[in-house]
Amino acid sequence: MTMNEEIRNLEPKELWNKFADLNAVPRPSKKEERVIAFMKDFGKKLNLETIEDEVGNVIIRKPATEGMEDRKPIVMQSHLDMVHQKNNDTEFDFDTQGIDMYVDDDWVRAKGTTLGADNGLGVATIMAILESNTIAHPELEALFTIDEETGMTGAKGLKGGILQGDILLNLDTEEDDEIGVGCAGGVDITATKTYSEEKAPSDTEMLTITVKGLRGGHSGMDIIKGLGNANKLMNRVLFATRGFIHIASVAGGSLRNAIPRESVAVVAVASDKMDAFTSNLKTATNKIKEEYKNLEPELTITTEKTSEASKKVMDSTSQKEFIQAIYAAHNGVYRMSPEIEDLVETSNNIAKITVENGTIEVLCLTRSSVESSRDDLANTLQAVFEMAGFTVDFSGEYPGWAPNMESSIVKLLDSLYEEMNGERAEVAACHAGLECGILGQNYPEMEMISFGPTIRGAHSPDERASISSAQKYWKFVLEALKRIPKK
Repeated sequence: MTMNEEIRNLEPKELWNKFADLNAVPRPSKKEERVIAFMKDFGKKLNLETIEDEVGNVIIRKPATEGMEDRKPIVMQSHLDMVHQKNNDTEFDFDTQGIDMYVDDDWVRAKGTTLGADNGLGVATIMAILESNTIAHPELEALFTIDEETGMTGAKGLKGGILQGDILLNLDTEEDDEIGVGCAGGVDITATKTYSEEKAPSDTEMLTITVKGLRGGHSGMDIIKGLGNANKLMNRVLFATRGFIHIASVAGGSLRNAIPRESVAVVAVASDKMDAFTSNLKTATNKIKEEYKNLEPELTITTEKTSEASKKVMDSTSQKEFIQAIYAAHNGVYRMSPEIEDLVETSNNIAKITVENGTIEVLCLTRSSVESSRDDLANTLQAVFEMAGFTVDFSGEYPGWAPNMESSIVKLLDSLYEEMNGERAEVAACHAGLECGILGQNYPEMEMISFGPTIRGAHSPDERASISSAQKYWKFVLEALKRIPKK
């Protein structure tokens, strides 16, 4: 039995089979052509009205099942793209390969890559309902958006007046006992600077410093955990050894919405300063490892001689400004919500740092459920980077989604959850970017809610989906569809 066959035999089969079909299609953010074509083909084969809007979102309409014609029309929404992350030692081509899945006790995982359960399980749910002849539901619009992970392009580009539903069910929440009623907005911050390249001083050795083994994770949902940020930790090492090094290059992190797990720096160290460098490095490494021993047990900080010939290095003034700017730039939780207990209101992720060929680029994602607080942190970061001579750009702004506890769908799902599970769900806002806030701009009258099965480790190769939770969630979805209120 192939691995993915093992997945297809899981219950509920309708859900896991659709997930396996979807995961056979490469679907990175910004490169959704194949998955858009796949979804349009799926709708047309079912003889359902299928449209692609001007940005690439796919909408499939299915009439109400018999006896459900008098219920409010609904939109079920999930995003087609997934975060492509793999471990450095995993050979995998996301552009050509389908995801390699396997079962591990109660979890479905992928071999060394992200799984795509975020938001593939939501997409698979909607596909299964569109295909079914037995599942009762009101008039239904399936909205499959593109590029949620790297720009929310699909949600932002969806015009008003296309959707006809009164209630939107977003299937992108990652705890099965949570019902999402609000989320954070965000802004992308990019700081850039040029520097002069110099020949490395004579009698220096080129060394590669590597920070790796960090857990990473989602820069919204996991930011509260205080996990190690590879860019920040590398910068501590560079700061601790700054008197003995000339930086040739730095490459840390990958996507804005993933906490960076690895960073690699190439530095030149003068032979007569090697002992001092090694000693300072060791002290810094020991301190960092001690601080993070419970949170990041796999963290390693290593150095090795590079095989490359001596590279050009950064001029000393730029090096000082760069290290100081990264040190001073805020990373992690900035403010907790005063309204909702244990909710992060505002945070920043220093997501990606690239230093090479005379250019420094720092990518951050600042999130907040309160616009003024988001702007406050963005201005803080701008101030730090500009003092160090960087140019700072803000882009990709998207709004948060303010909770409406009085909506009929919130009350329905809240009471239904308790009835089915014998306990209350956590009705909460989250510190992640859901598309509801953006969609709500063009559809202000539409009631919205978000829920989904339990997924852990999203945006990292540790991503896994709970099988028992998917079963619980599936029953909840089917019952919710039956109980959508009358028009």
